[in-house]
Amino acid sequence: MATAVTKPPRAATARGRRRTGATPRRLPYLLIAPAALLMLGFIAYPVLSVFYYSLQHYNPTKPWRNGFAGLDNFTKIFTDDPHFWGTLSFSLKWVVVEVSLQLLLGLALALVVNQTFAGRALGRALVFSPWAVSGVLTSAIWVLLYNSQTGITRYLADLGLGEYGTSPLSDTGTVFWAAIVADLWRGVPFFAILILADLQSIPGDLYEAAEVDGASRLRQFFHITLPHLRDAIVLSTLLRAVWEFNNVDLLYTLTGGGPAGVTTTLPLYVAETSVDAHNFGYASALTTVAFVILLFCSIVYLRLSKFGGDSK
Repeated sequence: MATAVTKPPRAATARGRRRTGATPRRLPYLLIAPAALLMLGFIAYPVLSVFYYSLQHYNPTKPWRNGFAGLDNFTKIFTDDPHFWGTLSFSLKWVVVEVSLQLLLGLALALVVNQTFAGRALGRALVFSPWAVSGVLTSAIWVLLYNSQTGITRYLADLGLGEYGTSPLSDTGTVFWAAIVADLWRGVPFFAILILADLQSIPGDLYEAAEVDGASRLRQFFHITLPHLRDAIVLSTLLRAVWEFNNVDLLYTLTGGGPAGVTTTLPLYVAETSVDAHNFGYASALTTVAFVILLFCSIVYLRLSKFGGDSK
């Protein structure tokens, strides 16, 4: 006797199709969930901790004064801390000068190494090599170069240019530009790498058509090269500006914020307040203010530059 084949209910079949169709869509999110949770723990927790301690009086060396501070730390920053405005002013000056010079020199280097010439591979390796050196090692190199006994100033004094026993890092009139040169050596390759990568994506047909039309090299640069490099320049300057604003290792090693505090940036002031003075609550408030400043400036910069939009 033949057995009757029973069909599953139509609703159950539809639910099964929905479950099997949902699994592939959710699978990518499930696969990246462990990494996302780790990033959330390593990034979100420290950020939230800084926001929390910015509202506290927290100094491990004076536990009897610890407690909720409300907005007292922020009020002190804007009304009763002359060091804040001085360090913020120097930070802005440092970022503007550094990023501008790094962009110009990096663009020039990228245009040079993009040309065809003998030994181009070696030239590119030499241009990009400073970027592979760590910040601490870069600082150590330039500390030796600026040393008053064995550095550049001694050889200049031998040529009659300057005096023996002097260092550009100990003079308030030269320390800023001495630090600028040291950081240029490390920062210029960053721009050169990003700009060179974008240069190689420009179609050669555009330059050939421009030459046929009689356009000079200068006109080709302003009407073809720069428009195609716009997004790369905007992104690289934004990233580098954030890094330069947060620069601590090079200035701390070269100058320690001196002489007379003239090279103290806001992040360096935060480091001194937290590590040296153990005032972690006030340092957290300074960090929060710096975070808001960087966030606001980044948003405004991206809006004004129309990053990602049509370059025509």
